[in-house]
Amino acid sequence: MRVFVSNIIPQPGIRLLEEAGLEITEWTEKRKLAGQELIDICQQYDAFLCVSNTVDAPFLEACKHLKVIALHSVGYDNVDVAAATRLKIPIGNTPDVLSESTAETAFLLMISSARKAFYLHKKILNGQWGFTEPTADLGISLQGKTLGIYGLGKIGYELAKKCVAAYDMKVIYHNRHRNEEAEKAFGAVKVSFEELLQQSDVLSVHTALTSETKGKFNKAAFNLMKPSAIFINTARGGIHNEGDLIEALQNETIWGAGLDVTNPEPMHADNPLLQMPSVAVLPHIGSATVETRSAMAILAARNIIAGVKGERLPNIVNPEVYNSSL
Repeated sequence: MRVFVSNIIPQPGIRLLEEAGLEITEWTEKRKLAGQELIDICQQYDAFLCVSNTVDAPFLEACKHLKVIALHSVGYDNVDVAAATRLKIPIGNTPDVLSESTAETAFLLMISSARKAFYLHKKILNGQWGFTEPTADLGISLQGKTLGIYGLGKIGYELAKKCVAAYDMKVIYHNRHRNEEAEKAFGAVKVSFEELLQQSDVLSVHTALTSETKGKFNKAAFNLMKPSAIFINTARGGIHNEGDLIEALQNETIWGAGLDVTNPEPMHADNPLLQMPSVAVLPHIGSATVETRSAMAILAARNIIAGVKGERLPNIVNPEVYNSSL
C-alpha cells in the first residue's frame, strides 16, 4: 500500500507508517500542492495524509479510490465531508492533542496584546528605545479581569485554567450547551452572546469554523465590546471579519487583538494590524511544539494504518461511512 504525505511531518508518524509496511512518499517542496497537481499525484496512491490541503468535491471525485484520508489537524473545514461520506472515503483527524499548546498560544497573545509587547520589541529593532516617559507605551493589567470564551471546550478549558491561576480572572462563556466541568472548576458562568461581548475584558475564540460562526465577530459584535477589551482568535481566521477588526482597533472601539489565525493566510506584510501597538499576530503556530506536532503525526499515521486495513479509524470525522445503507 502506498501513502502520499503532502508535507514533511514529524518522524514518530513516519516510523509508525514504515513499521506497518507502508510505502511512503513525502512532498518536500516549500509550496502547497493544489488542484489538478494534487489530484494527479494522489491518483497514484492508496491513502493520503493531508497537511493543510483543500480536499474538495472535485478532488474527491477524481480520487474516490483512496482508502482513507488522514488530516494532520483537528479542524476539517478544508474538507468537503459530505462528498467524502457519499463516496465512502473515511476522513480522520487529530483531536485532543493540541489543547495545551493552543491554549498556551492564546495566553501568550493575551499578555502580548495587553502589554504591547510585539510593538515595543519592534521599537528596539528600529532604534527607537530612547528617552523614557512615565506615561508612554502603557499597557493594561489582566489581574482580576473577566475572561470570555466563545466555544468553551478543551482548549478554552486549558486557557481558563491558566488565566484563573495566573491572574485570578473571572470566566464567562458562550456555548450551545453548559460546560459543567468548567463551572465546577472555575465558577465559569454561561452567558448569551451579547452578554459575552459586553462583559469580557478578554474575549478568546475557540470554536470550529462553520456556516454559523463564519464572520461571527464583525462590526456589530466589536461595537458591543468594551473599549478596553482584547480580542483573541486562535481558532480560524474566517470567524472574524478582518476589515471590521482593523476598523474597530483604529477607532479604539476595542483595545487590542491577538491573532494566531488570519484571513487570508498567510497575512500580507502590509496589513495594518502588524503595525498597531496593541496587536500581536503569529503565523498560525498554535500546535507548533515538538510534543504536539509529534502526537498529531502519530494520530494521523494510526488513522492511515487503520484505513488501509479496512478497519474503523481511531479518530473519524465522518463515521457515517461505516453505515452499510450508504
